[in-house]
Amino acid sequence: MGDYMKEVVEALDPVTRRILPPDIRPGTLVPLKTTLELRDNFVLGSGYITRVPNKYTNDALNIVRTLAGEEAFKNLTHLRRCVKPSDLPSHLKTQFMHEGNGRQVHASKSSWIYILLGFSDELEYDEVVRMLSDLDDIGDDIFLGQIPIPLLAPNSQIQANMWSQQFWQAIYRKNNPLGPHPANVTRAESSLSRDASVWLNLAHQVAEKAHKSGIGEPIGAVIIKRTYPGRNDGGKGSKQPVAESDVSYSDNTIKTSHVAKPGSDAERPGKGKGKGKEELEKETTQIVAIAGDARWHQQEKIGHTGNPMAHAALRAISMVAQKLVRAENRPATAEQIMDFETFQDEPLLDDERVVFEADHPVPDGYLCHELELYMTHEPCAMCAMAILHSRVGRAVFRQRMPLTGGMSAEDRDEQACKASATCSQGQCGGGRGIGLHWRKELNWVLGGWQWEAGQLEELPVDAHLHA
Repeated sequence: MGDYMKEVVEALDPVTRRILPPDIRPGTLVPLKTTLELRDNFVLGSGYITRVPNKYTNDALNIVRTLAGEEAFKNLTHLRRCVKPSDLPSHLKTQFMHEGNGRQVHASKSSWIYILLGFSDELEYDEVVRMLSDLDDIGDDIFLGQIPIPLLAPNSQIQANMWSQQFWQAIYRKNNPLGPHPANVTRAESSLSRDASVWLNLAHQVAEKAHKSGIGEPIGAVIIKRTYPGRNDGGKGSKQPVAESDVSYSDNTIKTSHVAKPGSDAERPGKGKGKGKEELEKETTQIVAIAGDARWHQQEKIGHTGNPMAHAALRAISMVAQKLVRAENRPATAEQIMDFETFQDEPLLDDERVVFEADHPVPDGYLCHELELYMTHEPCAMCAMAILHSRVGRAVFRQRMPLTGGMSAEDRDEQACKASATCSQGQCGGGRGIGLHWRKELNWVLGGWQWEAGQLEELPVDAHLHA
């Protein structure tokens, strides 16, 4: 263990140091790609454009609002609504100049403007013509053209310039329209990279213990709470001051930066419970739950795949929930004796028990809101959705599961199971990955990384296994 890692370990909470493996193998974080980043990001649609005198610009735009609705009107934020005749792509300028009153429109001192109305499949051609004809100074000289337009926003200024010359004036907004903002990824990695090796080695250790004890496959999960100086911890009743806001990696909520507000207790040496500024500005971590896979606990390894509710990720999430319930000090109820406990959210291993007995760092928080999950294997689709629903902020795993994983978006290899002959389970592989860590159509997104480590041996499992 190097000097840097020793310094990291010394800063860990007492519970983590108690169960930490003696040797921490380092690794590297690799951000997961989103489904949008991996598919063809150049998709064309068809749009209607018209031209009107400048003074009727708002009237023409109101036609779109009336026919397509306000939401459809906002769907083209990556393209300019209004373009001067001189700024049209050269091929459109040549084409439109010879249609109708085009020469007048393209005169040097023209007071006309071209307007992108919207997608052609969202607007009725006859209705648009009818409403345009009601505008004064247009009469029967109505222009309604149809052109190809990019459906997705450009991901660079170079691409925006190219589209502006080929299709229509495009706008690059200095963000990533296909995934999380690059600045947010970099900022998150600067925190995770300091101690990710600790949590992945710990997950590796509990996975081996779970497999050795016979309760499950060699899969482990660790959930931690990362606390930043001056940041609200997310508790329902938290009153602590927050610092200047900054958008988090997941884009779900507005979080705060690491810089305390000028004049606050965190800014003044000697303030804030007697601690100096340097100590206050250090972020801290605390382990919240650790769980090994327990799908074979109280099960027979014959004819089925074990208890799906006892996957490592689900057990860890459920243990977090149990600690929150415990913190509420609810009145004691009669213990129910069941022949089979489905969720297996009680500790089964010594490491699990040590962490489970410690209090939750945010006892009035919402489940796993903005917590971090570290796993030995990529969680299956079921567990990935549970991770989303529990509002985990960041997820890191070691080994990809190309056939069954729910986080990666890469295409599934036809030979992902690596069978030398025809797979006993029929054709496997093929198709696109689900990429559940960042999907715009879902109401929560989280940061996703794979942790690559050459010095820590992988934990082999069947390629068809749902982790």
